Amino acid sequence: MQFSVYQESHLGGRKVNQDRMGYSFTRDALLLVLADGMGGHLHGEIAAQLTLQVISQRFQQHATPYVKGPERFLEESLLAAHQEIHRYRLAHNLAEAPRTTVVACLIQFNSATWAHCGDSRLYWMRGGQILARTRDHSHVESLIAKGLAAPSERATHPDRNKLYNCLGATALPKIDLSGRASLLPGDQMLLCSDGLWAMLPDQDLAERMHAQTVVRAVPDMLSAALALAGRHADNATALAIMWQGSSVVDSANSVAAGDASVISTEALPQDLVGSTIQGMPAPPAAADAFDDDEIERAIAEIRGAIEKSSQVLK
Repeated sequence: MQFSVYQESHLGGRKVNQDRMGYSFTRDALLLVLADGMGGHLHGEIAAQLTLQVISQRFQQHATPYVKGPERFLEESLLAAHQEIHRYRLAHNLAEAPRTTVVACLIQFNSATWAHCGDSRLYWMRGGQILARTRDHSHVESLIAKGLAAPSERATHPDRNKLYNCLGATALPKIDLSGRASLLPGDQMLLCSDGLWAMLPDQDLAERMHAQTVVRAVPDMLSAALALAGRHADNATALAIMWQGSSVVDSANSVAAGDASVISTEALPQDLVGSTIQGMPAPPAAADAFDDDEIERAIAEIRGAIEKSSQVLK
């Protein structure tokens, strides 16, 4: 498995950076995660950090060296993060739980699967074109889906920043899962917070990613977004990869030798995990941190609610 990767985050005009991003990998699997703590609630940065830590910790437990059932893993991991945020609220006697958006992507065997809650986005790009992107869980996107607002209003609608789904809310999160996407060498994955995508049109992001390496494209896009936003700029964060392939044959001639942004995992021991995400300490009760029965019950409740809402819509 070989890929080039780059990540960067900026404070913007805010007092606190509530964005968090990182990646973890084994010989056969790569996890990308980005979370944007919600500024309208206290301790959004803690919710974002907990989310990354929980998902990364579960990846280290399940990627041996790849994850069996990527969709189920992502769904359970985001739900476990939601539950951990509420445990934090109880442990620290907070009036309400901190909240965060999240987008996570799991890549293994030339196949990508992603999940998200909120408006942190993932873009899948090839040759300067966007093959897929996540749909924001925002009021304006809901209006567009119902035909009550035009797609051109995404950047200007007064309700564009109102979200109806996140981790840490009182209601269980609705976790959107993608199908499995077949990657080709040269494909790019961009995860970013709204501090970036809200300032630059989708096609602008795609063209910048196509014109440069990820090491140059990410700083270029973030600088452009911050310049456009000026002193009122939001936190702006991006994590991007260029996929080179899951085997030596796929990637042998795809990148320049000595490129520090390139990670090649073919020679890694099966039980080794690399990560840029700081892990959580493991207390004696760590085995109970993500109770399987609780997760199963919550997932069943989410699926039941979605089925009921679908029946109402029909």
